[in-house]
Amino acid sequence: MRAWDMKQQGWVQQDIADALGVTKGAVSRWLHTARCTGVDALRSHASPGHPAQLTPAQKQKIPEFLWYGAEAYGFRGDVWTCRRIAQVIAWELGVSYHKDHVSRLLREMKWTPQVPIKRAIPRDEAAIECWRSEVWPELRRQARRERRTLVFVDESGFYLLPGVVKTYGPKGETPVVLEWQSRDHLSVMAGVTTAGKMYTLVRQEPLTSEHSVVFLQHLLRQASTRLLVIWDGSPIHRWGAVREFLGRGGAKRVHLEQLPGYAPDLSPLDQGVWQQLKHVELRNVTCLDLEELHEQLHLAVARLRQKPQLIQSFFAAAGLHL
Repeated sequence: MRAWDMKQQGWVQQDIADALGVTKGAVSRWLHTARCTGVDALRSHASPGHPAQLTPAQKQKIPEFLWYGAEAYGFRGDVWTCRRIAQVIAWELGVSYHKDHVSRLLREMKWTPQVPIKRAIPRDEAAIECWRSEVWPELRRQARRERRTLVFVDESGFYLLPGVVKTYGPKGETPVVLEWQSRDHLSVMAGVTTAGKMYTLVRQEPLTSEHSVVFLQHLLRQASTRLLVIWDGSPIHRWGAVREFLGRGGAKRVHLEQLPGYAPDLSPLDQGVWQQLKHVELRNVTCLDLEELHEQLHLAVARLRQKPQLIQSFFAAAGLHL
């Protein structure tokens, strides 16, 4: 704008460039723009920026992906970082983001770094109730009609940290319990049937889609040659080895059904099995290493398997009538 004013006062382009400390070519472009499109074209304009790579619908899917936890995507430790989230977005949506931009994307979604605690996630209550009252009865009829064994499958972690419930001590003196400050744990995949039977797979590493296939094959050998498996939408239930297994003929023997998003309370494992194992069978149990924890878990699972009626009651706790 200053260059335009000076030109109106009779200055030549070279003198304008020298006075403003710019090139003569820049002054020429400014004056040409003002003559052709008006002086207002010289004013600064905010850049609209590069168009967003993710659509609003795709952005709405990100919280559901993160709901399943970092270990479901093969990361060690169930903690989300910007780098990990960027990798998940690339895997799930095929869009590459720098980790620094992921932090801005999360702020836009009103996600912030926080000390994690257990908290309810917004979900579609109507869809969940519809699944419980309409879809579940239909799945039971389908299993009977097709002579399939109906199995709920879920995963959980068992840590070396003791699950202390309560202990006695002198009045006014809070007892101190020594514990191993380690995040080492066992990854457990389990399945329960409506008949009260239970099957497990235990590993000392994060579970992957390959483990899901191994467990499905275990169920086909031990439970039934035809299965109707109900599990959540975790990536280890949808990716890689599972797709290959279904494509190689597994779909004829195993029918997979996905639970609604954010609805762990529909699973009898979440509502009963994990609570029973961690807070009843293994309460106050302290283990020195994963081998000892594996042994204690094996014994706890064996005790629970002797209580088929208790396992069946977990279906009722999830609001699923048998």
